[in-house]
Amino acid sequence: MKSIKSPMAGTVWKIVKAVGDTVDYGDTVAILESMKMEIPVEADSAGTITRIVAAEGDVVDDGAVLVELS
Repeated sequence: MKSIKSPMAGTVWKIVKAVGDTVDYGDTVAILESMKMEIPVEADSAGTITRIVAAEGDVVDDGAVLVELS
């Protein structure tokens, strides 16, 4: 099981993908908001989304798991 983690602390502004979607390396899966900036969170490996851990509006820390891939 692979996971996509938050690269920084912030608020989950938008979840771009859904469970069952396939992603490739570099695809944006979520967008974080921090200090009035929007930061795209990109997949660091290819796979299929099996679980979305964070919800829109959640405040996450650096390294928090946002999405799990198979």
